[in-house]
Amino acid sequence: MQDPIDKIETIVTESSVWDTITSFLGKVIYANEDSSIKITIGLILLVFIIYGITSVVLTFLKKLVSKRMPEENRVKFDTVFSFSRWLIYLIVLLVVFDSVGVNVTAIFAASAALLIGVGLALQTLFQDIISGIFILVDQTVSVNDIIEIEGKVGRVEEIKLRTTRAVTADNKVLVIPNHLYLTNSLYNWTQNGTTTRESVQVGVAYGSDVQLVKKLLLEAASSHPQVLPDPEPAVQFINFGDSSLDFKLIFTLNDSFKAAFPKSDIRFEIDRLFRENNISIPFPQRDIHIIEPKKQ
Repeated sequence: MQDPIDKIETIVTESSVWDTITSFLGKVIYANEDSSIKITIGLILLVFIIYGITSVVLTFLKKLVSKRMPEENRVKFDTVFSFSRWLIYLIVLLVVFDSVGVNVTAIFAASAALLIGVGLALQTLFQDIISGIFILVDQTVSVNDIIEIEGKVGRVEEIKLRTTRAVTADNKVLVIPNHLYLTNSLYNWTQNGTTTRESVQVGVAYGSDVQLVKKLLLEAASSHPQVLPDPEPAVQFINFGDSSLDFKLIFTLNDSFKAAFPKSDIRFEIDRLFRENNISIPFPQRDIHIIEPKKQ
């Protein structure tokens, strides 16, 4: 049986250790003039502990929710979740501060000017992030879509919260800030499918046999291996131009991303067929009349 004196000494020792720990945790690192904002060592340790617990819970929830998702939806969920996680961390941090008696309102008041400056500086960043969430949710753009924005065309390789990464036909990387989708017209070439209607325009000299021109244009399109037979190529007589009769050859391709190459081949073939059949492609011409002044 423990001696009563030893028991008292043990209690006193344990009490001293506890007082030392409490004193250490309560040590103030920072405090403003009216002590409305007070940061202690214990508060910092508590924040790290809560952060660790929150991370574990969020990781568990992420695995639970995305476990049976298709791969495409899982990628979108991961992107949105990574943004939502930081919002949750911020909310938890504010709740912890408020619970331990830190005046959260005073923190916002003290940093109001800083927050306004940071907000203005990061305005475009937040626009990109919000736009990225909209893109992922409403599926305006998906990976492997061919898009055209501000005259630039590329195949989408990756969609992130801030930017969309696309690759052009000449293998150049196109990085598009997501807020441009909200402020510019976006053309999605492949949202309705991979096939697209393409066209080549050409002008012929006045007096040419227009029925022969139509036949040769259809022949040039039908002979190309990448032009789909259904729907059939078509020819439109679009205008009586200043120097030429203008025609448009319309055809369907299965890969619009590389449309520039078959369109170039078709132009070569049109030029060859026109030369063989004596159909001339005119250049702009102007008649100049020189009027001599009357002699006095």
